[in-house]
Amino acid sequence: MWRKHLAHQAEILVRQLWQVGVAEVFLNGSFVENKLHPNDIDGYFACGFNEFVSRRLERRLNALDPHSVWTWDPASRRPYRSYAKKQLPMWHVYRVELYPHYGSGPPTGIASPAGDERLFPAAFRHHRATGEEKGIVKIIPNQ
Repeated sequence: MWRKHLAHQAEILVRQLWQVGVAEVFLNGSFVENKLHPNDIDGYFACGFNEFVSRRLERRLNALDPHSVWTWDPASRRPYRSYAKKQLPMWHVYRVELYPHYGSGPPTGIASPAGDERLFPAAFRHHRATGEEKGIVKIIPNQ
């Protein structure tokens, strides 16, 4: 039931991305692994650099979302219960975090076993703890 709920929550955000012309969306995290109760859904999407840095994409997405959760500003992160990491507004509402990927992209905060920071999509193609390669899920719109 929880996994179905998370899938529905991700669908809401993915459909908003599709509405503004973002076609490539990828999901990852414990949701796409064999975990009985995944905590949340992580993902990323491909977008244009100018669309992102000008914040046009953010404004267009927030115009669609009733909670205006689309932001990646570190100052917007808030704590949740006993979690060590503060969460973005979209996580608090949907339990989903989707990050933009454009060219070299923004830092992910995910380090390789050697300690250097990985960028998307490489960050999502390796287990965080072991560095072992893994797959990700690309979301395809119904045709």
